Amino acid sequence: MEFHSYSEKCAFSSLEDIKDKKVTIMGLGLNGGGEAAVRFFLKHGAFVTVTDMKTKEQLQTTIDSLENDSSLDKTRLTYRLGEHCIEDFENADCVIKNPGVKYDGNKYLAAAKNIETDLSIFLRFTKAPIIAVTGSKGKSSTVSAIHYGLNQAGFNCFLGGNITVSPLTFFDKVNESTPVVIEFSSWQLSDLRGRKVLKPFISIITKIVPDHLNWYGNMKDYVSDKQLIYADQTSQDFSIFDYDDDEKGTEPENASSWGNLFSSESKATVLRYSKNPFKTKTFGVWQDKDEDGNFVGKVLLPQMTEPEIVLKELSVPGEHMKANALNAALVLSLMNVPSPKIQEILKNWQGINHRLQFFHSWKNQNTIYKFYNDSCATVPEAAAAATQAFGKEVILLTGGTDKGLELNPLIDVLTYKDSAKFKIKKIYLLEGTATDKLLPHLNNAQINYNGPFNNLKDLICTLRKDLENEKPTELPNEEIVVFSPGATSFGMFANEFDRGEKLMQNIKEIFFEK
Repeated sequence: MEFHSYSEKCAFSSLEDIKDKKVTIMGLGLNGGGEAAVRFFLKHGAFVTVTDMKTKEQLQTTIDSLENDSSLDKTRLTYRLGEHCIEDFENADCVIKNPGVKYDGNKYLAAAKNIETDLSIFLRFTKAPIIAVTGSKGKSSTVSAIHYGLNQAGFNCFLGGNITVSPLTFFDKVNESTPVVIEFSSWQLSDLRGRKVLKPFISIITKIVPDHLNWYGNMKDYVSDKQLIYADQTSQDFSIFDYDDDEKGTEPENASSWGNLFSSESKATVLRYSKNPFKTKTFGVWQDKDEDGNFVGKVLLPQMTEPEIVLKELSVPGEHMKANALNAALVLSLMNVPSPKIQEILKNWQGINHRLQFFHSWKNQNTIYKFYNDSCATVPEAAAAATQAFGKEVILLTGGTDKGLELNPLIDVLTYKDSAKFKIKKIYLLEGTATDKLLPHLNNAQINYNGPFNNLKDLICTLRKDLENEKPTELPNEEIVVFSPGATSFGMFANEFDRGEKLMQNIKEIFFEK
């Protein structure tokens, strides 16, 4: 794949230079990024044109938010909705690009004199220390735990990026002493290629597994964007990478693992994380057991003579959450938070919305059903992990649209292969191209399932009828119902967050108390 590289030079020499410049914002959207850019550039005195292929009716919520803000000079704001016009790109001093739009083959972006993103503008002009996180699995939970931990430890910390919060929303609130945690998607990193503006004090790449191959086509190109997160770090910075082996068949061609490849390339001080004690003396964090066989997380930094325990108890379920919380603990250690305080802080972390989020309970006879929303599990590995996170059988709601990924991790747990320590009690499928690929495996293994359903409401109504008809248990019992799709749902929902919100709304409406 040919990667487009952007200019190191910015269209604006300073924040003051924004005044009276013509700025075209490509993509207003409903998730806040476009709106944040509109607000930022209007407040700095630009003439702003918003262009979006969506109609005014589709974008009404965002438009109302802007129009009802009396602090904005809306005489400088122009909407171009339901279409793009090449003149808006040719005549602009700068175009603010949506990360979901490819540069290659886009005639509008090709016509632009200068292209930036909300993240590139933030990084060009902020003085805040950056803690940058990317990866395939666990990045949202990791940034959530870091943000929570630093604030609880007394820092004035901010969180933005791929979690649908633009850093431009808090640009004026940060300075040299306010750490900013940013979650980066591959596309957001790709939009920074060549700019040399991302120089994080701490960078983390969480576990790498195949993802977005329908966009990239192969693992090498997919990971190449991830590598940008540490490309411009120096020896004064820290890079945190995986120590463990990759899943078979997903490792790089020229190294034994992605973590080892990253470690060989980064100019920063490299730290590693592992599910097991390191085989040789290595700086970083790892999972271990105490003398009673209970889980502990340990850290060893270059300045330490002995490892210290930084993690014991966690409120959120799942083995994979231990890895996310342990990386957060490592960041807190690098920020000089004492190990006992890190333990105390992270045991109270409650996780993040749409990632194994407990949101509802319902009692029927002697059984209490607990519902968990894991809508942000958009890769098969994440859904497979969710089925094993509770230490018991679960009722699983899964399926959706294919992303060009290998589905074996999810197939294995659905068909009770060796990787499935805990079986799945019931399966309910949401329709989609990924689900179509699951069905032959379920049929061949003679696994019962319900669906596929073409909407959430029908799926949830069927689930309630089935649970009401279950034979009552004599003793009190608890069951887990987890929605973990392991796929996207293009055409059915706006995005994974919309999917999660609609799930929770439907569950609460349908599973009301009698």
